[in-house]
Amino acid sequence: MKFSKEIKAAFFVISSAVVLIFGYNYLKGTPVFSSEKVLYSVYDEVEGLSLGANVTVNGMSIGKVVDIGFNENFKGIKVSFTVPENLNLSKKSKAVLYEVGVIGGKAISVQPVFSNTSVVENGDKLESSIKPGLTELINQQIAPIQNKIEGILTGVDSLFLGINNVVNYETQENLKKSLENFSISIKNVNDLTDSMKEIILQNKTTINSSFSNINKTSENLIQITDSILLSQIKPMINNFELVGKKLNNTLEKIENNQGTLGKLVNEEALYNNLMNSSKELESLIKDLKSNPKKYVHFSIFGRKNNNDK
Repeated sequence: MKFSKEIKAAFFVISSAVVLIFGYNYLKGTPVFSSEKVLYSVYDEVEGLSLGANVTVNGMSIGKVVDIGFNENFKGIKVSFTVPENLNLSKKSKAVLYEVGVIGGKAISVQPVFSNTSVVENGDKLESSIKPGLTELINQQIAPIQNKIEGILTGVDSLFLGINNVVNYETQENLKKSLENFSISIKNVNDLTDSMKEIILQNKTTINSSFSNINKTSENLIQITDSILLSQIKPMINNFELVGKKLNNTLEKIENNQGTLGKLVNEEALYNNLMNSSKELESLIKDLKSNPKKYVHFSIFGRKNNNDK
């Protein structure tokens, strides 16, 4: 059985169209033979997201991104994606746009809420959110530091501007003159130091002789002072030695019962008699003070004799 050229051409065109449609949908990630439903979410920005990006649940791939375009009235970006027909997702589920890696693009992670009552249907909308990626987190951490650095630089600029305003031309000239005067003073000090060095070198012999004379004079003064001190102190030392010898002799006599003091110190009986006599004398004096008439008699007619009675 032979086919005409027209039939062959029509078959080729139909086959090519089918292959083209299948390939296009495959490249877009749209399932051709599987039973899936298409959902969508709206995001403020989708940089890094491309057609065919994975749609995951708990890290497992369940679908693909099939369309990216503007939403109605250009309010956000509408992203359409597929999920399995038998996945009973609740309308409260959320589609989170996240960064796969530093250079790995972005994908959508569905945070599922499973329910048998409010299951999403084909064409329904899921709530959306964007999870910050590593680059965004770094930018968020760097931004405050950058602001602080900019503030410091602004303050430094203001400080230098204030210094320039305070240090006007007249002040700058005065400061310049002060520095010049200071330099002149330093030069004068250096010149004076050099002059003193020359004087010292020229009179080195004389200076050394002067110091030698000062040393000799000091030695002579020390010798004279020592002689004067010895001449005054030596007689005093001799007198102390003589007094010491006499005191030793006196103590030896007392210990040997020589003299009145020696006997008084060493003979106990003599000491006791002396103490008793002292006590009797003290009693007599007290009695005399108390009864003076007992010991003294006065008469205006004179003393009577016993023979006149």
